[in-house]
Amino acid sequence: MEEIKGSLEDGFPTREELKEQARLQKYYSASQWTLIWWRFRRHKAAMVAGVILIIMFVAGMFAEFVAPYSPVTRDTAYIDGAPQIPSFCDHNGCSLTPFIHGVTTKRNPITLRAEPVPDPEKRIYLSLFKRGEEITILGLFKTDVHLVALDDPEAKIHFWGTDDLGRDVFSRTIYATRTSLSIGVLGVMISFVLALVIGGIAGYAGGRTDDVIQRVTEVIRVVPIIPLYMGLAAAMPKEWSTTEVYFAMTLILGLFGWPTLARRIRSQLLSIRNEDYVVAARLAGARPGRIIAQHMLPSFSSFIIVDLVISFPYMILSETALSFVGLGLRPPTVSWGVLLQQAQSVRVIEQTPWLFIPALFVIVAVLAFTVIGDGLRDAADPYSDAK
Repeated sequence: MEEIKGSLEDGFPTREELKEQARLQKYYSASQWTLIWWRFRRHKAAMVAGVILIIMFVAGMFAEFVAPYSPVTRDTAYIDGAPQIPSFCDHNGCSLTPFIHGVTTKRNPITLRAEPVPDPEKRIYLSLFKRGEEITILGLFKTDVHLVALDDPEAKIHFWGTDDLGRDVFSRTIYATRTSLSIGVLGVMISFVLALVIGGIAGYAGGRTDDVIQRVTEVIRVVPIIPLYMGLAAAMPKEWSTTEVYFAMTLILGLFGWPTLARRIRSQLLSIRNEDYVVAARLAGARPGRIIAQHMLPSFSSFIIVDLVISFPYMILSETALSFVGLGLRPPTVSWGVLLQQAQSVRVIEQTPWLFIPALFVIVAVLAFTVIGDGLRDAADPYSDAK
């Protein structure tokens, strides 16, 4: 009986072996993008960074719903007010509903300025998804439901304090997130399309065409950025609306952000333009545009995606830096750079340090894009272990 049992075990695979065979079959039959996703999913830091960026994008996209107030709404009774942190307990006891304390105004005996101070005897409770004034989300959908609201319609809450005009820092930062991230996305898309076209033509054609394109690329790369933007900022008409300035800024960033990616695409195409499948497509009568788009670019598309993701932090930093020094967007438009213009004095560091909160958003966004780029680079490596 034991001999028969042993022969059966030797002749038929076990359950574990069947699972291993199914797993290997699934792996070897998977597409390139599926393999990249499996590898990327194993990169825990990149997954966390992706979740953070998704939250930032969603919050910025639905800023009217998330932010308690518009970026220009003023609270004259709470100028340069400190952040109001909701709590569940105070000296009067605890509550299941979060609340903030009311605010009273007292005159500082030293500076003689009227300053807001919390009133510990007054509680104002918070509610989620409460109805209030009507808002329009993305200019398309109208609703009167807000993410956070106070039970007292006359009171106001400022999670991250207010600035010297009484404007809510939290609301302005959420709106600025939408502006800065959208400029980064649109700018990268413009530069990406230009890089694909220009780099593709240079890499496929080669010869004199490649030489001319490379000289133009080198000229654009050596143009000093700060003097260029100073001239462009001065050339922008003062009567332009904030929307026109926004699109002009996006277009400028995109038009001067393509050379690096274009040269990488060109070098990749030069290395594969004489491969057998490219020659076969050319002999079959395929047009150059089809050969580049259908045969050559897909062979290293994963690396293009990695370079594309890594370009986002540079675009965001460019917009932030230019707006910070007054060469980019200008008020009343809000972006991370515009908000940080208010944090340039020693007085801000000493008295209202919460105005530096938008800088944390810049740091988090740049680090998140960098980590995702590292994760995609590892996932796109064909020699990495994906099992």
